[in-house]
Amino acid sequence: MKNNPERLATLEDKSFLLLLTLVTLAFGWVLLPFYGALFWAAVLAIIFAPLHARLTQRLPQKRNLAAVISLTLIVLLVVLPLILVSAMLVQEASVVYARMQSGEISFTRYLQQMYEALPAWLSGLLNRFGLGTLGLLQERVTAGLTKGSQFFATQALSIGQDTFNLVMAFFIMLYILFFFLRDGHQLVRRVREAIPLQLDVKRSLATKFATVIRATVKGNIVVAMVQGALGGFIFWALDLQAPVLWGVLMAFLSLLPAVGAAVVWLPVALYLLLTGSVVQGGVLMAFGVLVIGLVDNVLRPILVGKDTKMPDYVVLLSTLGGISLFGLNGFVIGPVIAAMFMAAWDLLVSARQDTPPM
Repeated sequence: MKNNPERLATLEDKSFLLLLTLVTLAFGWVLLPFYGALFWAAVLAIIFAPLHARLTQRLPQKRNLAAVISLTLIVLLVVLPLILVSAMLVQEASVVYARMQSGEISFTRYLQQMYEALPAWLSGLLNRFGLGTLGLLQERVTAGLTKGSQFFATQALSIGQDTFNLVMAFFIMLYILFFFLRDGHQLVRRVREAIPLQLDVKRSLATKFATVIRATVKGNIVVAMVQGALGGFIFWALDLQAPVLWGVLMAFLSLLPAVGAAVVWLPVALYLLLTGSVVQGGVLMAFGVLVIGLVDNVLRPILVGKDTKMPDYVVLLSTLGGISLFGLNGFVIGPVIAAMFMAAWDLLVSARQDTPPM
């Protein structure tokens, strides 16, 4: 019985595809412990690609030098400020945690003080709804703060134990970032050639991916950092406790649509107004509305533009889902996956509309 060449060719193709899939999965498994370092190296390379391109044009025969200069600028502009803020955050968080444990800081006491300072008509209204003693609310606040303090204590212990891994991942990120900057165009071209899709589809998805990365980092993270910095500044200017801690918290909350930094500064402003610190409360309220609140409306359109705007509910769900799956990296990974999902389906719809009916 003779062998069919077409059947043998098909079998060989399937075997090769199976081998390719297995070795790709195995290689991804090997790199999985360092996916965060690789991911942020790719993100920073995409963000600073225009700057590096200008350096490459001025130093066409010195690619290594151009990559070193770009890497140095990234360290000075991004890495060192983050390290400084992280050190200040850890210091303030430890002080606040110690004061909470000693009872010096008591959110339930602050809540009771706010209730006692309420006008008589509002207190009567709360009494009619069974909220006069605030017992249930205080119990829930105490339970939530206890769980939160335990969570942050656990995370701090975990970070302390994994310091070596964090330092190693940081230097791996810088090392990979150097090659992404120097050889980025060649790597992108080889990946694009290897993907079995039509040329226009690959080009569209690659453009969308780079655009979304830049929009997510510049439009979301930069705006959140500015809002957090402004919030921390006004807390410091008003001599409120732990300005760095609250500023970082406002920055994180600013990443979430329909939440924002007002979740932090608004209750503090109300507490100050109700407890007699009218000047501090009024200044914080005015600064929050006129400065912090307007940063998003002013900076985001400039940094993002109109083409990459996703619905707020998609950004919220993808951000929260990304955080639950990928941790801190999910702030970027979640929205990027959502944007690529929408781009792929848009391409499918466009292809079907261009296809003539049978």
